[in-house]
Amino acid sequence: MRYPNGKVYQSKTNRSLSASSKGKANFAKRGMKLEEMINQANQWYLLRDKAIIHKKPTPIQVVSVDYPKRSRAVITEAYYRTASTTDYNGIYKGHYLDFEAKQTNLKTKFPLHNIHQHQIDHMTNCANHGGICFVLFLFKERNEAYVYPISALLEDWTAFVANDITAIPLKRIQSEGVQANMGYQPRIDYLAAVDEMIASHHHI
Repeated sequence: MRYPNGKVYQSKTNRSLSASSKGKANFAKRGMKLEEMINQANQWYLLRDKAIIHKKPTPIQVVSVDYPKRSRAVITEAYYRTASTTDYNGIYKGHYLDFEAKQTNLKTKFPLHNIHQHQIDHMTNCANHGGICFVLFLFKERNEAYVYPISALLEDWTAFVANDITAIPLKRIQSEGVQANMGYQPRIDYLAAVDEMIASHHHI
């Protein structure tokens, strides 16, 4: 299987086995990627019956298929397509959640070119139907994470499209969003921040 840039896909199986053999301490590392933190948190929430939230699969474009047997088809070449919506969705306390996860090494701002129009459109549509939509930002160098509502992001995006701004300042994210606790189990407790956002109606 290949990525759109032609790079051959390599299975994560061996890496996953290696990571799991190191035990739970692996989750406490600051070098952990945001996606891994969220996936670990989602599993933690699920095991405690707090929420059902999953990462959406990336669409695949099949290019070539072999049929070694009549009853069996083997995909020999395929490409990962650009995702058409957001990273995660699920149910929490009767609310539909839909959100994008974004990470940056910058300390004082998040560049808006890392967000795409189709993500804005999808979250806007979901929010218009009562869903709670947001971006979960991780400022890696600061070890800080924030739940940032679509209502605030829409204002930023409008200014970005008009060429008025190129990034969201951290101070605005801190003002309009809710900081998520960074700990051990879960590594990133973003649902506590969602609770606060719901209570303050910042998601509307």
